[in-house]
Amino acid sequence: MEIAAIVAGVIALRFYRFPFIVSIIAVALWFMSMDLTPWIFNTAQVDWEMQRKASVWFGLGIIISALIADYRERGDFAFWLHLFRLMAFWGGVTATESSSEAAKALYCLLNIGLLLLAIILMRRTYAVFGVIGISIYLGHLADVVFKDSLLFPFALSLIGIAVIAAGLFYHRKQEAIARWLAAHLPETILRLRPARAR
Repeated sequence: MEIAAIVAGVIALRFYRFPFIVSIIAVALWFMSMDLTPWIFNTAQVDWEMQRKASVWFGLGIIISALIADYRERGDFAFWLHLFRLMAFWGGVTATESSSEAAKALYCLLNIGLLLLAIILMRRTYAVFGVIGISIYLGHLADVVFKDSLLFPFALSLIGIAVIAAGLFYHRKQEAIARWLAAHLPETILRLRPARAR
């Protein structure tokens, strides 16, 4: 069924250059990754951890294909690929269970990387997931530092205010930041920007 949906979407794109058609292909690919999990792990019984790993790696692979589509196409045909692949990749990483503080800090760094990608690639989708991830990590820190304290709700409120303030600052200074990046980033990185952002 997923293969039929993908083939139908590709044929439709051939005749109608409408970006929303890509969402059908993206959803079908996502479901296909879940259906292929037993085959990938060579087992009839699939558990949550196997599906999480398949989601992370499949999402990462499609993010790369979305970047290629972004680089080649003048229209925004890669938006849905970015959105659903980020949901698969970021969701799988976020669902990872770990009691290690180092792993949680690494998760925060990954989300900071998503914010940087959002600025470089001019893709707000990456910023949304990055900010949510950073907020999750800061909420965890607030819970650890202010555990059983009356200051916990205030710490969470400050995190929320900081996230909103950062978003407003970026929204107001977006063009200035884009100009600064164009002037200071190496040419090799600038060439990776999508066609619509150049």
